[in-house]
Amino acid sequence: MSILVTGGAGFIGANFVLDWLTQHDESVVNLDKLTYAGNLESLVSLENDERHIFVRGDIGDVALVDKLLKEHGPRAVINFAAESHVDRSIHGPGEFIQTNIVGTFHLLESVRAYWDALEGEAKQRFRFLHVSTDEVYGSLTQDAPAFSETNRYEPNSPYSASKAASDHLVRAYHQTYGLPVLTTNCSNNYGPYQFPEKLIPLIIHNALSGKPLPIYGDGQQVRDWLYVKDHCSAIRRVLESGRVGETYNVGGKNEKANLDVAYTLCDILDELASPSARQLALTSYRSLIIFVRDRPGHDRRYAIDASKLESELGWKPQETFASGVRKTVMWYLGNQNWVANVTSGAYRDWLDRQYRT
Repeated sequence: MSILVTGGAGFIGANFVLDWLTQHDESVVNLDKLTYAGNLESLVSLENDERHIFVRGDIGDVALVDKLLKEHGPRAVINFAAESHVDRSIHGPGEFIQTNIVGTFHLLESVRAYWDALEGEAKQRFRFLHVSTDEVYGSLTQDAPAFSETNRYEPNSPYSASKAASDHLVRAYHQTYGLPVLTTNCSNNYGPYQFPEKLIPLIIHNALSGKPLPIYGDGQQVRDWLYVKDHCSAIRRVLESGRVGETYNVGGKNEKANLDVAYTLCDILDELASPSARQLALTSYRSLIIFVRDRPGHDRRYAIDASKLESELGWKPQETFASGVRKTVMWYLGNQNWVANVTSGAYRDWLDRQYRT
């Protein structure tokens, strides 16, 4: 028995693979293109684990995907593969269209052909689980109810539009061909192994380097923060018992404004960072916070109603924001070599272009 995970060297995918292999003997075929955010160092603990089969490749490579499906006969495909950074989608939407829409289409075609050829119990138990985002729903006003699975799609960035299109393709392949699909739409993830362009690892990395901590606009954009390992447990639960054809929202029940997240991180770093590192920030890391020009089409608020996942499948997040973010800071403090190795010259050039005052 095995599962095929796409995008399994990225932030969420790598955490899922690591958690899966701590709880299952079932092997993982891990297909990842290893673009800038895919990092095999996140999986170094699995180097000698025969249950982890890594293959470098693109979900749009039909011949490769067909070969992997035929050779390994997975009982499920979990699709994490995506371009996922809003800022990058604004500056270069083409890659997002190619990976998130065209790539998902090719993957679905390969999986459909594989599933059509299965028989009996193998066909009955097979699942295709597509991992998506709450950003497909658009933006909420301050007092609006949280996104439920029945909210209409109103994406506001090339990234969220490309993910919305992929969600529709997955639904269509179930309705048209009967492919047994499941979709999850998650809120903002944070935790170990996140590439330091997203808010939380960026704040931690810049603070420890004595660099400015850039906050878009007034910093009052609200997100529901979900610890990545809680997200992984939700995916496992949906894969195990989710109803075929259904969508499940996954949230952390932790709505926080970006500025408040930055304040929390600074306060934890004031407490935990080494004395030599703290000197870089003078009296407090909060003194490094700066406000930069807001990004185009910046959604004001996201919030997830995960009551369907809770009532149908009994899932709840285990981490509060306070507990999860402290674990996250401690992980980054203890894994500075990992951070140093992913922050290449090209990455620094990207930050200089993106976060200009």
